[in-house]
This record gives sequence, structure tokens and C-alpha cells, in this order.
Amino acid sequence: MCNTLMPKGPVWRVVGAAESSAIREALAAGRPYRNMAATLEAPGHRACMLYASMVCPYLARPNARRGLTAENPDDMTAHVVRGAVRGELGAVVGFGDYEFAVTSAQVLFRFLDVVEYLPHDTADQHLEELRAELARSGGRPAGGQPR
Repeated sequence: MCNTLMPKGPVWRVVGAAESSAIREALAAGRPYRNMAATLEAPGHRACMLYASMVCPYLARPNARRGLTAENPDDMTAHVVRGAVRGELGAVVGFGDYEFAVTSAQVLFRFLDVVEYLPHDTADQHLEELRAELARSGGRPAGGQPR
């Protein structure tokens, strides 16, 4: 999102209703969460993912709908259908680590070890957290240059 190198340490991503609910249930039960299904969505800085959760209509609102359909749907992208609704309770989630694999056609990611769970119905709930994160980091992603 910001084109700044990711330093070692936690990474964040924005998740939709199904994954948010699974994470919430695992945390409430005291179980670790690890989604074995790979995703095309890369990790990001905390500030960048808080920002993305607010400016992307699909991520920001439960009634928002996808604007595009996957070009060549496969098992990983069949859910990317124009008009699909995000659903209730998205979240910005911090993960202690991630794995990736490079195939001939794409890069795939899996995230593990939840270190932060920030659920939202509407992402504007994260505005104060984003402001605080930018103040802590001097307006730059962790380890990055000023914007």
C-alpha cells in the first residue's frame, strides 16, 4: 500500500466477516488461530491496514459489495464475485508471522499467530487508532521513511 519495505515482526491484514468470526471464536475459546487456506492478499503495516479498512468501500462497510469479479476464477478466487456482500464484522488483524509461496502464476500467503484483533462493523471505528498509530510512528509505516 505504501511501497515501504516490511520490517521483521508482526504484519497486519484486513479480513471479512467469515474469517473475522473464526478468529473471534478461536480467541474467545483460548485456541490458536491458523487459517490453512492460502490467500492472495499480502501483509501490510498496521497503519496501512487501518487506513485500507477505511478507504476501501468493500472492507469498510458490512453492506458494501464487491465491484469486480475475478478474471479467471479458481479455488482461491471463486468468492471474488461482483456484487458479493462483505457481511457483518470485518477486522484489522495483526499476525506474529506469515508464510508465502511463489507459484508460476501468483504469490500466496498464510498468516499465523494472532497478536491483535480489531473488529469493526464500520471501519471508521478505527480512525482514532489510525491517528494514534501515525502519531507513534511519526507519520510513517514501522521501519519506513516519512511519507
